[in-house]
Formats: sequence, structure tokens, C-alpha cells
Amino acid sequence: MIRIGHGFDLHRLIPGRPLWLGAVQIPFDRGLFGHSDGDVVCHAIADALLGAAGLADIGHLFPDTDPAIANIRGAEILRQTAAQIGAAGWAITNLDATVIAETPRLAPHIQEMRTAIAAALGLDPGRVGVKATTSEGLGATGDGNAIATHAVCLLHALPIHG
Repeated sequence: MIRIGHGFDLHRLIPGRPLWLGAVQIPFDRGLFGHSDGDVVCHAIADALLGAAGLADIGHLFPDTDPAIANIRGAEILRQTAAQIGAAGWAITNLDATVIAETPRLAPHIQEMRTAIAAALGLDPGRVGVKATTSEGLGATGDGNAIATHAVCLLHALPIHG
């Protein structure tokens, strides 16, 4: 059995925070606002995985009201998500994410993001896709005030041992 999942996340950019995308710190003058590190790539991927497995979304597993997880890294969210979906009987076949940002330029960081995401999920980097695009100057991402990510994944059922 297989399942498909979709995730989306968007955070506004603010001064005084590091920019984390795809479990990689990107040099930039602003970072993403959030209770966690604001990593919209990891958050969208986690929601895609959780949705495909039929589990509660990222907001239920990592609530922004929990002081114990303040500034939690996206890579840790992915590690814990992978454990949750594995416990539910699912394994990741592949995933793909599209980051929407006017700035900074992300092309030089894509391979490092793929590698970091794969490491956090225990996957071969060849099963992780990351792309970047702009929104052509439209909306909050186009104005350079936010970064968003869409992610999709395919899960397959783990073999049942009895």
C-alpha cells in the first residue's frame, strides 16, 4: 500500500534571527519568525509525511505553546516525524519540496539542503528533491517579506512481521 501527502508552510522574515531552510543555515540579513527555528522547508515536509501517514499535523506534535520545544531545529522535527511515521507502519519512498522566495538566492544551497534533509530522515539524498522558485514579485513572498514551501511525499507500508 502507498500513500501520498502534501504539506505547506509560510513564515514571515524578521531581523535578528538566523535563516534556516532545509536544515541548513543560509547566510542572510533576516530569519523566519516562529516558535521553532522557522524552517518552512522542514515544516512542510513534516506535514506532508504526517498527513500521508494519517497522523496529527505538525501543530499538534510540536505546539507553539510548548516552551520545551522553543527554537527546535527543523532537522529534529524531521527526525521525530520519521520515528512517528515508522511507528505507524510507514516508510518514506521519496519526497519533493518547492521553496518560494524572492531572496536570498537558494540555488547554491539546494544540494546541501537535500543532504541535510535526507540525513535527518535516514534516507539516501537521491530520494529527496528540493527546488526553489520566486513568486514573481506577488504577495508576501514576492515582496520579500516571507518564505513559503510546498512539499509532497510518497510513503509505502512497512512489511508486517508476525
